[in-house]
Amino acid sequence: MNVIGYIRVSTDGQHKDDKFGPEVQRKQIEDYCASNDMAIIRWVEDLGESGAKERPGFDEIVYGEIENPPYEAVVVAKSDRVARDIEIYYYYKMLLRKKEISLISICEDFGKFGAFAPMLESFTLCVAQMERDNITRRTSAGRAVKASHGGYSGGRAPYGYRVENKSLVIVPEQAKVVAIIHKMRDEGETLQSIVNALNAAGYVNKSGTKFSISTVQTICDNKMFYQGYYRYGKGDWVRGQHEPILTD
Repeated sequence: MNVIGYIRVSTDGQHKDDKFGPEVQRKQIEDYCASNDMAIIRWVEDLGESGAKERPGFDEIVYGEIENPPYEAVVVAKSDRVARDIEIYYYYKMLLRKKEISLISICEDFGKFGAFAPMLESFTLCVAQMERDNITRRTSAGRAVKASHGGYSGGRAPYGYRVENKSLVIVPEQAKVVAIIHKMRDEGETLQSIVNALNAAGYVNKSGTKFSISTVQTICDNKMFYQGYYRYGKGDWVRGQHEPILTD
């Protein structure tokens, strides 16, 4: 049987230091295929991609020109390398089945259980999804507690700040622009006139490109934050732990 060996680690951290990292997965797939008369004729890897959404390599298998023949199966070290979300996993499996390509997970090896294989596969995926949901809840709860005390709880730092030791620190050259924007807005200037003035003066946004109306609008809408307040999601504003840019 000709197969594709698929490897994935879900974050940059796992890519660098993961007990179930790419080399471990590769070795398991090689050993399994050698013991089951399978020839690995192609490797596909998604290294450092987000576990929840981005799988460009696997998407290439599912949506690309991969066909049977010559590929008869995709072999993975563990089912959650494909997806922990049950719906996503079975969606991928359905699409592969339409191509007459099997999806084989080494750790579970559901096929050897015969009639019980579908039930065991569903149960394993349910457990994996529950684990993912629990991790998300614990992470969100921790961030919410930190945010309730005004602490930075993650995400991209707003313009004017950078993240340093898990805290927000002012970027002086950007803070100057924030002050200019709010001063002009308080004086009645339109968003377009502010954009024109910033670009004419050579100021740039976080990406190093010219300012747009949407960027300036976001900075204006975030005035409470720049005054030293903080909120997590749609929660209440509280006194933040970061140094304000806009002061009395």
